[in-house]
Amino acid sequence: MDLSLFLTDHSAALISSLIVVAFIAGFIDAVVGGGGLIQIPALLISFPNAPVATLFGTNKIAALSGTSVAAYQYARRIKFDYKLLLAVSVCSFIASTAGAKLVSFISADVLKPVILFILIVMAIYIYRKKSLGNSVSKTLSLPKQILFGSLIGLVVGFYDGFFGPGTGSFLILGFVVILGFDFVTASAYSKIINCLTNISALIVFIKLGNYLLEIGILMAVFNILGNVIGSRMALKNGNAFVRKLFLVVVSLMIIRYAYDVWKEFSPSVFS
Repeated sequence: MDLSLFLTDHSAALISSLIVVAFIAGFIDAVVGGGGLIQIPALLISFPNAPVATLFGTNKIAALSGTSVAAYQYARRIKFDYKLLLAVSVCSFIASTAGAKLVSFISADVLKPVILFILIVMAIYIYRKKSLGNSVSKTLSLPKQILFGSLIGLVVGFYDGFFGPGTGSFLILGFVVILGFDFVTASAYSKIINCLTNISALIVFIKLGNYLLEIGILMAVFNILGNVIGSRMALKNGNAFVRKLFLVVVSLMIIRYAYDVWKEFSPSVFS
């Protein structure tokens, strides 16, 4: 990358804003997922003439870099069941590849009303269940964990390749609500799996040339920094901290999807 050319092509204000966005997205993503909710809108605003698929690929470069570092941080402190992790990861990888290949042919708008409904229901459920995720709430047999975890991997993996924002949050939701994990352990599992879904989707984007390399590398550096700090805070402050931030991120996701759905359907309603 020619640094002088890069600085000439992009204003200091743009570069500074992308640095701040990448850091905040990395921090949030390390704790509860959802960094794409910040990075993707920022990229869409900063590069309004770039193809959406190109911006999705650029986001994946930064997201994969940061998530990989957070996954390493968690792996040092959390004990994984590797059979479960492998099963969910394989299903997620396959489904994410399929989703990334379909993103050019099907509009993501068709999924937004469904996602919005799921988010609202889950936010209410988690808010009312104060103890949910504070400790292990279920003791499922390993075969059941693998079965349900694989289903979570297929659904969320496809979503990640197809659209993406909030993937980590959906994984955490599945591990807490369906498998009964505590929030910190669920976040640790989600980081490993999210790495693989990012890799599979990024392979597709790179093959199609859908990425801005210089922007991706710039955001990756500061996304990594945010992920390091975020993962350390999650491990230090425990489940209560993760739960609170999780509810904040889910609320932001609801607002974002509600706006998208309203924008999509309001012309037909008022015409």
